[in-house]
Amino acid sequence: MPLTREKKQAVVAEVKQLLEESKMTVIATYKGTAVKDMQTLRRQAKDNGTTVKVIKNRLVIQALKNLDKLKNIDSAPLEGMLAYAFNPEDEVAPAQSLANFAKLKPTLSFVGAITSDGKWLSAEGVGSLAELPSKPVMIASVVSILGSPIRKVVNAAGSQLPGIVAGLQAKVN
Repeated sequence: MPLTREKKQAVVAEVKQLLEESKMTVIATYKGTAVKDMQTLRRQAKDNGTTVKVIKNRLVIQALKNLDKLKNIDSAPLEGMLAYAFNPEDEVAPAQSLANFAKLKPTLSFVGAITSDGKWLSAEGVGSLAELPSKPVMIASVVSILGSPIRKVVNAAGSQLPGIVAGLQAKVN
């Protein structure tokens, strides 16, 4: 059943809000993917804060035109059966969600992505982005690197501490 004008306007408003809030919107073809598999993708993506939606391309194009920072995006690649992945907190999460699913179901492939500042990222760029470690892993790596010098000082002082204590005891006695 076709969408009424009011429903179309509601969808455009929802997509506009998702585009505004999303740090990265990843676009992928899903032709040949079963409905059950798409439901699985949506559930898995939701675990890392990503929303996956199948939306008519012309409604997405309309939403893009209604946003000042995204109105200059070339909409030519937005053809065919496309799924859109949005995440308001993490730039890498939508790409990782779709890439992880594509490893199991190769019917899914990247078309590109739209950054929060209105730039188009190619399918190859999205693939490279998907290979990055997740945000929590990156934060843990940085914290570990920053804590390394402190641990070295503490370990060095700790290894010399028994000798210092023994020297002080000898002086006191």
